[in-house]
Amino acid sequence: MISSVIFDMDGVLLDSMSYHADAWVQVSGEWGIQVSHSDIYELEGANHILGLQWLFQGAGRQLEPEYYEEVLDRKIEIFSRIADVKPFPGILECLLQLKGKFSLSVVTGSERSTVESFLNEFFPGIFDVVVCGDDVEKGKPFPEPYLKAVEILGVSTDECIVVENAPMGVESAKNAGIYCIGVPTYVSPDKLSKADVVLTDHEFLQDYLLALLNS
Repeated sequence: MISSVIFDMDGVLLDSMSYHADAWVQVSGEWGIQVSHSDIYELEGANHILGLQWLFQGAGRQLEPEYYEEVLDRKIEIFSRIADVKPFPGILECLLQLKGKFSLSVVTGSERSTVESFLNEFFPGIFDVVVCGDDVEKGKPFPEPYLKAVEILGVSTDECIVVENAPMGVESAKNAGIYCIGVPTYVSPDKLSKADVVLTDHEFLQDYLLALLNS
């Protein structure tokens, strides 16, 4: 029986990834590598250290660890300046209906300071557990983020459903042995083929989740 619903944040709860991509494109250019929005969307879900490493490696560059903090701080600075983040329409209302019956959690690759700011602004008091990129050693696509959430919740993996919009996030959920719903917010549906079900958009997602109330 399902007792917990676990959400990714960027691209599932918040329409924010285009701003993350803009920030990564800008900071990457400042360090002499060219990346595209699609490159960023392919890496979405990884925590910032892993994402940074893979981004530079994909461009044929190696970034020394002593520069990680400088690059990440610059990315966060750019994102904070340009972002006009909003929740997806209807998602708060959906969460409020689910809140009484299910434990609700967030598992995201973003850093805790940004996550808490957005959750406090848009979803105060909604989530029981929040696991961020800086809470784990191996972020998505490794299973650790979702397994950590399950452990804190005190439930089994077969009592949970994950909602993801990114390939690495889907892979992380499935590596953790959890049923996963994919929503192709920024990528084509085939990129989420490892999910147990891929829904068309957020409207279908909300219908799917609210149907759980009658199951």
